[in-house]
Amino acid sequence: MHINYNSNPIDAKQYDTSRLREEFLTEDLFQEDKISIVYSHIDRIVAMGICPKNGSLKLDDFVEKKAFGTDYFLERRELGILNLGGKALVRCGETTYSLEHLDVVYLGRGEQDIEFIALDSELEPAFYCLSAPAHHTYPSRIIKRNEAKQIDLGSQDNANARLITQYLHPEVLPTCQLCMGVTHLKPGSVWNTMPAHTHERRMEAYLYFNVQPSQVVFHFMGEPQETRHIVVRNKQLVLSPSWSIHSGCGTQNYSFVWGMVGENQTFDDMDFIDMDTMK
Repeated sequence: MHINYNSNPIDAKQYDTSRLREEFLTEDLFQEDKISIVYSHIDRIVAMGICPKNGSLKLDDFVEKKAFGTDYFLERRELGILNLGGKALVRCGETTYSLEHLDVVYLGRGEQDIEFIALDSELEPAFYCLSAPAHHTYPSRIIKRNEAKQIDLGSQDNANARLITQYLHPEVLPTCQLCMGVTHLKPGSVWNTMPAHTHERRMEAYLYFNVQPSQVVFHFMGEPQETRHIVVRNKQLVLSPSWSIHSGCGTQNYSFVWGMVGENQTFDDMDFIDMDTMK
């Protein structure tokens, strides 16, 4: 497990490329037959990459209980699980959820004995998980891809035509604070989240995927007048603190999983940045 400590925007101005990547980027979240965990002090979010290539993987075998101060991982947490691979199973106690590609499972506080199983030998197994502290128990359930809320935004003229799929969202199901969804850039479009914004009351995490070999995404971050960039490749994770913009431009269209935790779940609670003021 990697522990990521919170950062100060004044200090971040001094980071060189290596330091910036070390602080905000996770390059190897998905490793064969492992559950890789990033525990961030930014709003206490946890990100996980899970690849059960040669059998099932049990969450309890990889979680350091001392790090969370609880007897089991979801004793005081909730969890969102997105299937980035082929057909797969998530077992939780006596319940088994069957997932196709890009289906999501939400597990509420108190769930135990969580196991991940890949069934498709053709596609690389990959579960992506986000977890946040929870102070109430909401029902666990599966959200199939066609049950999520889908929104078309942007335009080809602005190179940002995209489909947003909202899974863990107040209009789809209740959660304590965790929000989660997927954005797909359409062919010929490369920009996400531009014009840029910040949301002082929430942090955000981006996992980029469908980034083809020899292609990259330039992820922009930093204060609006002190922007930086990180070069991101397929299935790499960027953490974005509340003081930072979070936007990207690819060398080709791509997809990304977005997740948010913090004070609220109000999607229009954003501080939009005037493009004339960005530097």
